[in-house]
Amino acid sequence: MPRAATSARFKLLAAIAGVALMAPLSSASAHFRLLSPATTLAQNALGDPQKLAPCGGTSANPGEPTGAVTELTGGGVLQLKIQETVFHPSHYRVALAVNGPAELPADPETTTRETPEGPYSVSAKIEADPKPPLLADGLFPHTEKLPQGQILEAELKVPNIDCEDCTLQVIQWMGEHSYNPDGAYSYHHCATLRIKSDPRLPLDTRWPKAKRARKG
Repeated sequence: MPRAATSARFKLLAAIAGVALMAPLSSASAHFRLLSPATTLAQNALGDPQKLAPCGGTSANPGEPTGAVTELTGGGVLQLKIQETVFHPSHYRVALAVNGPAELPADPETTTRETPEGPYSVSAKIEADPKPPLLADGLFPHTEKLPQGQILEAELKVPNIDCEDCTLQVIQWMGEHSYNPDGAYSYHHCATLRIKSDPRLPLDTRWPKAKRARKG
């Protein structure tokens, strides 16, 4: 099991796999803010609303769209920046949908244990070798509270594709967490990406071709 990360910054180029997170029983919910790329929904200081899959909001508050679009070049680097605002033992996963949020994967398969308060999460399946639609899995695993204000950073390779309206999803899976009807054991943020392929590089055929142009 990887030890809790305590450095001021994380620079990860690949996913970290095989993490099972354990902590004292707690009903507290974690929260995080997606700082980069820009989110599809406006977020407050805690990162809310973020419970609903696949892209945040809650059943009572679907959230306010920002209209933000991040432009990237295929084969380049996506700068991912996250700030955890309320601690919970957790790790993160990143996925990319070319033709809308419906292509995003389900939240991580979670092993639970029964408690007097209902099921609590014990561990989640992490893909050791992420393949489309996943870009990374098992990022930033930790079981201790991070320093106040710390920003978690990762550099993720952008697939060499053409996509006017891609959806990037970042989720936080939480260990030792009670079941939450809106989001089970995960919190969610998304970003809209416009990717233009680099003609000097071969197209990445592992990803589906875009079927629709960006609206508006």
